[in-house]
Amino acid sequence: MTAKQKPLFIFTGSYAEPENSGVYVYSFNEENGQLTLLDQVGGLKNPTFLDVDAERKVLYSIGERQTPEGSKTAEAAAFAIDERTGKLSLLNREHTVPAPTCHIQRDIRNPLLVVSSYHGGMIGLVALREDGQVGELLDTKQHEGHSVHPNQDRPHPHSAFFSPNGRFVFIQDLGIDRIRSYSIDAQRGVLTLHGEATEKPGAGPRHLAFHPEGAYAFVINELNSSITSYSYDAEQGQLTAIETVPTLPEDYNGDNSCAEINVSEDGRFVYGSNRGHDSIVVYAFNSITGKLSLVEHVSVEGSHPRNFALTPGGQYLIAANRDTNNIVTFRVDQESGKLHYTGNHVEVSKPVCVRPVRLG
Repeated sequence: MTAKQKPLFIFTGSYAEPENSGVYVYSFNEENGQLTLLDQVGGLKNPTFLDVDAERKVLYSIGERQTPEGSKTAEAAAFAIDERTGKLSLLNREHTVPAPTCHIQRDIRNPLLVVSSYHGGMIGLVALREDGQVGELLDTKQHEGHSVHPNQDRPHPHSAFFSPNGRFVFIQDLGIDRIRSYSIDAQRGVLTLHGEATEKPGAGPRHLAFHPEGAYAFVINELNSSITSYSYDAEQGQLTAIETVPTLPEDYNGDNSCAEINVSEDGRFVYGSNRGHDSIVVYAFNSITGKLSLVEHVSVEGSHPRNFALTPGGQYLIAANRDTNNIVTFRVDQESGKLHYTGNHVEVSKPVCVRPVRLG
């Protein structure tokens, strides 16, 4: 079976109580953009964000626990994926950091996970066992500080993304308007602060996406509804700001916050989500100047697009609308970058994360 013949699965995480389903698996019809439910599993509280190891066929999810004293803490779960049916089988669950997490990312070079805790103001480095199960917590780094917005009274690390060569992991801290980079000593299981880039006060950096050629990165800012473009020095592991552009139309005056950002596989287009305006903003990227030019805003056919993803090959964009309980598919015009609603959607309770994956 060739890579093109392998089915495309859409793994979805959501807000959920343990007694309800929280992680879902869909098949994706690449002819018409239709989603078909294959499996759903419960047992986890708020398994909102996922990471999939396509080669080893393992899915990783965050989750919440409660201590005997009643405080919230975090866990990570590993599931084996059946490559034929997409069905999930729990491998194990392990405690991670002592506060709820909002994001999980796998190290592309080492058997490690990085989890981010918005409410705890910290990140954690977690081991992976040889069989793919979640291992022990190896290290934590507590952030300090605050910024100018009411939501920035303390640190709020929101995500972790690795540089294209895997040498550094970048942490977007919404609470302190900083993007901190760490190197990882895999032998000792230690995170070491490498550097940081500073966003405008009140911006609230949330997620990051690297350009496929590796010389640029883009950060979506939740609080001031903007995208900042950076040049990236891979040798130094350093981000340098180029410009910041709005995610909203000039005539929009309502409430809004941003969530997700993605870059097309050919690097020509950047996509960001607006919650409030309830749209995807599309920008064209100029690789000579490093700047963005507006293409369009497209309704997400729902409310509060918490997350979205481009499918492998870039033919479709899939958006998870948390507040309208639906996942919607759009066809991508790969010449213009524009999005066209396929008419296909599925209903699911409070979806947060979508991960389109072909298993290796």
